[in-house]
Amino acid sequence: MTRTTRRTILQGTVAAGALTATGLSTSHAGRARGAPVTTIVLVNGANGAAGGDAELTLRGHRVAGVEIPGHGPADGQFRRAYQAPQNLAALATEPSPMAGVTLDDSVAACVAVVRRAARNGPVLLWGGSLGGATVSRVGNEIPELIDRVVYSSAFCCVDLPSANAYLTTPEAKDTMFGALAGAIVADPAVIGAVRSNFRTADPKILAALHEALQEGSPEPEFLATLNGFLPDESAQTPDGEARGHVATWGRIPRTYIRHTRDRCIPPALQDRMIAEADRLTPGNRFDVRSIPATHAADRAGWAATVTILDELATAAARTHR
Repeated sequence: MTRTTRRTILQGTVAAGALTATGLSTSHAGRARGAPVTTIVLVNGANGAAGGDAELTLRGHRVAGVEIPGHGPADGQFRRAYQAPQNLAALATEPSPMAGVTLDDSVAACVAVVRRAARNGPVLLWGGSLGGATVSRVGNEIPELIDRVVYSSAFCCVDLPSANAYLTTPEAKDTMFGALAGAIVADPAVIGAVRSNFRTADPKILAALHEALQEGSPEPEFLATLNGFLPDESAQTPDGEARGHVATWGRIPRTYIRHTRDRCIPPALQDRMIAEADRLTPGNRFDVRSIPATHAADRAGWAATVTILDELATAAARTHR
């Protein structure tokens, strides 16, 4: 296996967190009578599967998850070698369905979903973690179809070209991505992607993953989140050109949901990206919200996110033309 670097860790484990159906009872303003219904398009970070959210649907919004190429249930991410007892030798050598998948592929998949959603009314485009690179690029391509773009502790590339480039900055010096090396079980040069064993029972690896991704959550909740991750991720997406352009992406209203307890994309790095974006488009600055969430938001963190998305989607429905 090759020497693990911070770059390799980002490629293997930047997961935004599993989207879960919640039983929340929080009240909300609701849509005005006759207003269109907003579609909230969700773009997960690395290793995330396409999903929806029951609570957002129950609050009156449409929710659509984007299935990234290589992330579908029939693509072969889950294999016999990944079941128990695991065949680690096979996991280290079996080719990945993510081999050759790039940021361009993710963008194309997302553009297709947004185009369909926009036929039915307003669109709120949400990206978590590495998913921020995708939503920025989508904003470059079809800004007229997006009513608002939302980043949840996500990469918003402005001055620097890629997610990996931001992990070399002083603001990223405290990132815990490097603590996750033990989960990687294959050489990317051999399988064509980055493969992590999220079903490991190694207590040291599990402790590192827990601290980095969802520190402080109860272990059963963390393990449920971990088991929602896909093992394989693109080795190329984190280096993909992901800068938002002032004339296109720069004119879309945008919100940044800061995760104040994030150990992977530290608040200082989140603040740097927010500041760069605001300098690029001083007339269209980020609407910034802060929640006490970890990188992969736990139940409480996602509940806070839902409340913000509900508010923003309701406003989009009222103002959509």
